[in-house]
Amino acid sequence: MNKRYKIGLLVLSAVLLCSCSPKGSEPPVLTNPGTVSEPPSKSASSEEESSPIFITFEGTDLEGNTISEDIFLQSDLTMVNVWATYCNPCLNEMPGLGELAAEYEQSQFQIIGIVSDVREGEDQTLVESLIQQTGANYPHLLANDSIYQALLAGVSGVPTTFFFDGEGAYLGGVVGSAEKSQWEELIHELLEKS
Repeated sequence: MNKRYKIGLLVLSAVLLCSCSPKGSEPPVLTNPGTVSEPPSKSASSEEESSPIFITFEGTDLEGNTISEDIFLQSDLTMVNVWATYCNPCLNEMPGLGELAAEYEQSQFQIIGIVSDVREGEDQTLVESLIQQTGANYPHLLANDSIYQALLAGVSGVPTTFFFDGEGAYLGGVVGSAEKSQWEELIHELLEKS
């Protein structure tokens, strides 16, 4: 493949993967399991739609700590935000997400970031810099095969956000970015149901 063709494919991929929903648009709408934003890996054995969906994964955060689906058991509600280093809507919403993470007790609500375009073992300097610049001070995982199978294979654009309850059951997802106040409203609604 020639260099121009590769660059063209890379740019096209970046455009297609970045959902680029404008901030301040409609509030985020949580889709139910069974929709396009459903994590692809299900450990639930029943095929009934009403059965809870659980995922399994293992990854490493930026400090080298191993994190698995057990992290969902630490909070009543976990927000998993999938983002990419090239995605402006992702980066624009991260300061608000950082504020939200700081405003709740971890036992009540937590945020986990997944960097979709940087794999474990690759240089994470840019990732660390972006996290520092945006104030997104919550755990971030780099992509690996386990995370890809559990969460990323069904992602059609970034940012994409998934919600899990305190038992690790998938509650639904949102494709696109949102303002802090819009996320706050959805988080409050989900916490009331738990």
